[in-house]
Amino acid sequence: MAQSSPPPFDPSSPPLIEGFIPTPLHREGFRDKFLRKSRENPLVPIGCLSTAGALTYGLICFQKGNTRQSQLMMRARVLAQGFTIAAIMVGVVATAMKAQK
Repeated sequence: MAQSSPPPFDPSSPPLIEGFIPTPLHREGFRDKFLRKSRENPLVPIGCLSTAGALTYGLICFQKGNTRQSQLMMRARVLAQGFTIAAIMVGVVATAMKAQK
């Protein structure tokens, strides 16, 4: 009794699954996705911008020799990073709660 070989794999077409009807893919560009995510959780981009701003200003102060201000800005950068992480976590929890409903 000879076994027939499985049909060849065709990567250009999706696999056929009984009872499943694939929907057309919606290609979302970077800009569209960024705007959608920013609307969902606006605190994350604010935190990222404040982190980058504190880092940039701290490096400028360090280059100019103003070590006191540079240290303050590096501490501000750490606080801004903490804020950003907290905002991300709040967004994750909010998304999880929305998915449960």
